[in-house]
Amino acid sequence: MKTEGTRERTKKIVAKNRKAYHDFEVIQTFEAGIALQGTEVKSIRQGKISLQEAYASFKSVESFELYLLNFHISPYDFGNIANHEPKRPRKLLLTQRELKKIKVAVQEKGLTLIPLGIYFSGPYVKIEIGLVRAKRKYDKREAVKERESEREIRKKFRV
Repeated sequence: MKTEGTRERTKKIVAKNRKAYHDFEVIQTFEAGIALQGTEVKSIRQGKISLQEAYASFKSVESFELYLLNFHISPYDFGNIANHEPKRPRKLLLTQRELKKIKVAVQEKGLTLIPLGIYFSGPYVKIEIGLVRAKRKYDKREAVKERESEREIRKKFRV
């Protein structure tokens, strides 16, 4: 609950996975924390990341630990010998209830977890992950047709 003295955290978006919205139908989104090493945060602040091939999966069938795989964070330019590995698995921090919900959806419904965006919420790095289903080719064409028709309608009303 918010009291009078509390303020909303500011969100600073670092990267969005635009291709994900084109290739997948987003069913539900979750905000997760991410366990990072020291120089990774500095690289993220510089925007040296890639969400393109990243996906999330559980460590094993029984566990409720969710990891982000193939998420590339470039090594920090001014780092030393303790610099991080670019594509190491990174643990996602979610509540137990959310993890159970995601696990059921992934196992029973055959859905996939992919990152949709990464941002700073105050001093914390947050990642938005989406529970998605792959679009078929005809679905993609239909979406393009809808966008074009909406653009035409807006153009006619502007004039």
